[in-house]
Parts: sequence; structure tokens; C-alpha cells
Amino acid sequence: MAQNFRQGEILRRAREQGKVVVEDLAAHFGVTLQTIRRDLTELCEQGVLTRVYGGAILPSGVANIGYEERRTLNPGGKDVIGQMVAAAIPDEASVFLGIGTTTEAVARALVERRNLMVVTNNLNVANIMAANPGAEVIVSGGLLRRADAGLVGDMTLELLRNFKVDFAVLGTSALDEEGDLLDFDFREARVNQAILRQARQTFLAADHSKFARKAPVRIASLSEIDRFFTDRAPPAPVMALCREWETTVEFPAECG
Repeated sequence: MAQNFRQGEILRRAREQGKVVVEDLAAHFGVTLQTIRRDLTELCEQGVLTRVYGGAILPSGVANIGYEERRTLNPGGKDVIGQMVAAAIPDEASVFLGIGTTTEAVARALVERRNLMVVTNNLNVANIMAANPGAEVIVSGGLLRRADAGLVGDMTLELLRNFKVDFAVLGTSALDEEGDLLDFDFREARVNQAILRQARQTFLAADHSKFARKAPVRIASLSEIDRFFTDRAPPAPVMALCREWETTVEFPAECG
């Protein structure tokens, strides 16, 4: 039972953080390094983790973590990001909010704002913003992705071409060390690519768990993003690229 509990907790940490380290896990559970290595070996044999030097990461894949599970990952960090993004958006602005649990945190932080126009392909965002009587909410058409209430496809693209918004707030499934935003659904990637061309300022809202994940579809580069909001400092190679590209990175000071 203890082993099952430990391995379940290791997997939960990997899903939240993207990577787990042998020494950290041994200290946390009060067991030997050899015990943790055995746990990681068994989890890797099950196909839920992949071994790397010093620990393990989530395996590369072509399917995202389930939406309900994503909602439970790092909710506090996502709420912090939501508040930071909302503070950068003034009243009486037009905003596009994309698909994802972090962009939904942004929507919750915008509920009290005045005279916003919110364009979205995320039905969850639309329902959140419906509580704001001072917001005009425009929902794109498109194919309903039931797993997360996102709308994608040619109809979505057609609607977005009719707007030029002040701010576009995008999420991402993964962010690699080359500074590329990645996703699992090419249709969603096309929507995000379209809105990047239709926005005066572009924001990325992504928590630290995205730093260690991988996904097969490229959305864009951080060089195309004006401000990147996150809950922890990104890896050094990403920070260096952001400085080169003049992409502003914002995270809580205590996490620097």
C-alpha cells in the first residue's frame, strides 16, 4: 500500500511539475535513493513516465492530459497568472481569450472589469464572463471539442478574421527550450496563429508545468509574444531567448 501511495504521489508531482528528481523524492518520502529509483523504473515500465538523468519526466505524447485533470493541476499558480494578466488589461478593452484552464483563470480575474469586449472560442470562458454585466461576450462558431468546451475549425477562423482586438491571451500545452509554443490539436494551433495576426498586443499565460512537457504541433514562437506571464522563472535558455527577442517575462517576485 505504501508503495502504491508513493508511486501515485510521484506521478501526481510529475504531472504538475513536468519532471521529478530522485534526490528530492527520496527526501520528501524519507526513503533511500534506491527505493525511488525502483519506483521510477516501475512507473516507466507502465509507460506513464520516461527516465532522464537524475529523475523522470512525463513521456512525449500525442494526446493531452484530460481536461478535468488539468483543472486540478497547480490551480493556485494559474490564479496568480490570471491576476497578473488581468492587471495588464485596462477597462474598455477588446480581448481574445483562448482555450485552456489558465485562460479561464484570466477570465475569472476579469469578471469585475468594466466595458470589455471579450471574443473567445472557449465556452467555459464565455460562461465565466457571462457573470460580468459590463462585458460584451462574442463566442466564435466552430466544431465543439467536448473534452474541454473549445471551438475549433474553419468557422472559428472565419469569425476571428473580422476582429482586430487590443489583447490576445493564449495558453499553450507545452513550451520547449527553443521558445516554441506547442499544442496537441493542429486545429487549435491554427486558431491561435490566426488571432496572433489579429491582435495589437499578444500575451501568453502558461504555468511552470508547461516547461517540461512536449507536444507535436507548433503554434508560434515566443518571439511573436509581447508578454509572457507565468508562475515561476522559465529555464535559463528560454529567458535568454526572451531577452534577445524583447519578449517581457513576468512572474511573482518571490519565485525569481
